[in-house]
Amino acid sequence: MKKVVVGMSGGVDSSVSALLLKQQGYEVIGLFMRNWDSLADGEFNGPTTESGICPQEEDYNDAKAVCDKLGIPLYRKDFVKEYWDYVFTYFLDELKKGRTPNPDIMCNKYIKFDMFAKEANKLGADYIATGHYAKMVDGHLMRSKDQNKDQTYFLSQVSREQLSNVIFPLGDIEKPEVRKIALENGLSTAKKKDSTGICFIGERNFTNFLKNYLPNQPGDVINIETNEVIGKHIGLMNYTIGQRRGLNIGGCEDKMFVVGKDLTKNVLYICLGEDNDYLISDSCIVDSVNWLADTKITKCSAKFRYRQADVPVELEFINEDEILVKYPQGVKSVTPGQACVFYSGEECIGGSIIKEVRKNNEKLWYL
Repeated sequence: MKKVVVGMSGGVDSSVSALLLKQQGYEVIGLFMRNWDSLADGEFNGPTTESGICPQEEDYNDAKAVCDKLGIPLYRKDFVKEYWDYVFTYFLDELKKGRTPNPDIMCNKYIKFDMFAKEANKLGADYIATGHYAKMVDGHLMRSKDQNKDQTYFLSQVSREQLSNVIFPLGDIEKPEVRKIALENGLSTAKKKDSTGICFIGERNFTNFLKNYLPNQPGDVINIETNEVIGKHIGLMNYTIGQRRGLNIGGCEDKMFVVGKDLTKNVLYICLGEDNDYLISDSCIVDSVNWLADTKITKCSAKFRYRQADVPVELEFINEDEILVKYPQGVKSVTPGQACVFYSGEECIGGSIIKEVRKNNEKLWYL
């Protein structure tokens, strides 16, 4: 009997993954990861549950309840130091550069499919499994059946070697069916709300959380079209390209869009109105390229944000580390620090990080 170690998060997706694997005849072991110290920022000011405990501890209790129901063991492992060193430090460093990082992608690369996998090996695992919505087909990473929940974007920095012994039990199941399976089998997580946002922030206010680690440096907000100072920002790391909500600048905020940052001058650039050229680029340079396909191709599609639709692109390989990604039709709000993920049909063929955004063969000066 093959042994599978499942990453148990305390949510319905990992719960059903464990259930399905057990029904398929695997020896299933649960492993709960603790990646963040709730008191790391000096005091826990995040949400508590009805029972008065922090959500992380409730997640463990929920995972334990599911494992007890399924009759499988549950182990617990702290990766707090590793998460800080490889994910949170990266997150802060990127923000200091004025970029918009995606820590979930780095968590998958360094924690869930590296540190977790090593711990699973100590438990004698033949395979590891998670509740991600994705598929492995003959060694290739494919989109899940549920296109709305597909998470290949977040797996794009995981290497082919790391994916070689991974099972994604939910790849051919849509989310409503997952909840139905959980209900029919009496799993206590069946109606549990999906987690949202960055795991170490949770439901806390992003700005309040961040100031524990990066002091706010207020500066001018300038209308890029008129060069007029129209207000003050609270620190450039609190804003991202294309943002229109929560700016707290005043005036015509419902019509404002963040279009750029100048770290040297500590200036935030905005534009009034959605129909402006400042958010549109036609190419970008990416690095940190993780190629997942058998061969490199020059024409494919790409996704620049998780919820964004694919767009056709042409790739020009500059060197081993960088690619020029061209999309002459123009794309809105391509943002340094975010992931650019490549697809060939349903296959995720690679991922990268956006380094520089360009238009008409020139770097956009306000980015």
